[in-house]
Amino acid sequence: MAFSTLLIANRGEIACRIARSARKLGYRTVAVYSEADRGALHVESADVAVCIGAAAPSASYLNIPALIEAARRAGADAIHPGYGFLAENADFARACADAGIRFVGPSPEAIDAMGNKRAARRRMAAVGVPCVPGYDEGSQDEAVLIAAAGKIGYPLMVKAAAGGGGRGLRRVLEAAALPAALAAARAEAQSAFGSGELILERAVVDARHVEVQVFGDAHGNIIHLGERDCSAQRRNQKVLEESPSPAVDAALRARMGETAVAAARAIGYVGAGTVEMLLAADGSYYFLEMNTRLQVEHPVTEFVTGLDLVDWQLRVAAGEPLPLGQDQVQLRGHAIEARLYAEDPDANYAPQTGPILCWRAPAADLARTDTGIGEGRSVGADYDPMLAKIIAHGADRDEARRKLVRALEATVLLGLRSNRGQLIELLQDEVFRSGGVTTRWLDTRPAPPRDDAATARQAAALAAVLSSRVAAASGWRSSGSLSWPVKLLLIGVGEPEAIRCAVEETPDGYSVTGADGIATRLVAVSNAAPRYVFEIDGLRRAIHAVRDADGAWHVQDGARLWVFELPAASSASAAAHATGPVAPMSGRVAEIFVAAGEAVEKGGLLMTLEAMKMYHEIRAGRAGRVAELLVAVGQQVDPRQALLKLEDAA
Repeated sequence: MAFSTLLIANRGEIACRIARSARKLGYRTVAVYSEADRGALHVESADVAVCIGAAAPSASYLNIPALIEAARRAGADAIHPGYGFLAENADFARACADAGIRFVGPSPEAIDAMGNKRAARRRMAAVGVPCVPGYDEGSQDEAVLIAAAGKIGYPLMVKAAAGGGGRGLRRVLEAAALPAALAAARAEAQSAFGSGELILERAVVDARHVEVQVFGDAHGNIIHLGERDCSAQRRNQKVLEESPSPAVDAALRARMGETAVAAARAIGYVGAGTVEMLLAADGSYYFLEMNTRLQVEHPVTEFVTGLDLVDWQLRVAAGEPLPLGQDQVQLRGHAIEARLYAEDPDANYAPQTGPILCWRAPAADLARTDTGIGEGRSVGADYDPMLAKIIAHGADRDEARRKLVRALEATVLLGLRSNRGQLIELLQDEVFRSGGVTTRWLDTRPAPPRDDAATARQAAALAAVLSSRVAAASGWRSSGSLSWPVKLLLIGVGEPEAIRCAVEETPDGYSVTGADGIATRLVAVSNAAPRYVFEIDGLRRAIHAVRDADGAWHVQDGARLWVFELPAASSASAAAHATGPVAPMSGRVAEIFVAAGEAVEKGGLLMTLEAMKMYHEIRAGRAGRVAELLVAVGQQVDPRQALLKLEDAA
């Protein structure tokens, strides 16, 4: 069962992370990449790299024959699937076995047993694992599903039987909304997983999402490594994860661990797996599904156990027994992981694409950063929007939380918008601080207040100075006096906001006066772009700023990011905003719901875009009439490309 060369059938941060552990064990590593990932970081992290096809996942990372051929060409005798893509594909595991290649994961039979939620529910119920009441029969007739929903009661969850990651999942509050939810979930599941099969489950109100890490070997040993709390989710996708769970004590941990081990033992599980459960407010818990692979959030378990889970995966795949028994597993301290996504929370989490102009990870003594991005590289629309995972560990939960806040504030990402600021807000929210998060928290949390006027004014002052002819001159001038007007456009959600200010050069810096007559005083301390140190109204601090190819300034100050454009550089985008909606990201036009000449109401659904494996609605920002459609179904669009012209209804 020994092997010497490991092909990593994945991309991004998980491919880089697997390569690190493989190198420590002395394995030669092989990366695979699509044409879109030719310059990606994971390609550089391996000893050998093989191109496996075009950008579309179906042509590359989901192309089983191409992966097997890549392994043959590179001399790989083992394949690690990572997570996502083919990690839970039994046919891929079989193809590896047929080719004489060791699959670093469970058997095809174990993957099949848990790969379909309907079949998994029935199997788990048969061995006494508690399952959420629901419908998991074979019929997919809509009338049958509607009748079953009536017996289950509302609210309920409509779920795709295949796949995961929040796709094909809908929460339904009342019977009238069920037919539309069934149709939408089925369509999304068919697109994402090739199967529109659905199940129904009762929605457990105010529940936590708690999952247990299990590990099995080929010698019959199965243990658990404690739990993770992944309740902080948006659109059913995890945002913050932690271990241990604030809601689980030692006795409950033992019971949930025994249940998870029983679930794994029922299918003869070998390797790393996760049994996901819903933990109700009364302490009862229910089986959701089993992920037959490594999880995105595995680093928090590594921190609190002191173990390397990829190391364990490789040892188990080589035929070794588990390094520890259940009574030897100890949890120390607390760990929290934040997922950094290329998405804009202020624009309904629209995915963001484009070049990464500046990237600075936090110091390693503050947090661990797992990433597959790098400065100068671009984020496209073909793959998942997660850019990095940032993980902090502390002696207790609040120490881990504080360190993660500081780490995120020290993280610099310029060139595209991300959820970095929102992550900082969530970690500082009293609900999270108190450990009271449930799965509905993030979706129902009131929107935080916008930036206060003083903070926004200071950001505008920075952009005005950086955009000025004096800032562009060689060196900083500290003598003489000069005053000039500056007009900026603040780019965010909706139409750009025009900001006018007057910049005056003072003996030691600048004074920037806004339209409200309030002046901000800036003193330049250092100009080591992209890091600028200013005294701003008497407080010295570092900010990061870069200018993109269109002349826009991306300014990051603490938790906040602003994008300012000069009117000359942004007249086209401003005109597009003025005449109708623009694409918030790169993507493919999936559906168009209006026609030329049709009247629309403010907030009316115009079209959907498919990007980063998700569907995104484009709605009218104002009432009017569609003057002209500028795109067609199936067309690829670029960020801020005009989609249609909207004129006044009159």
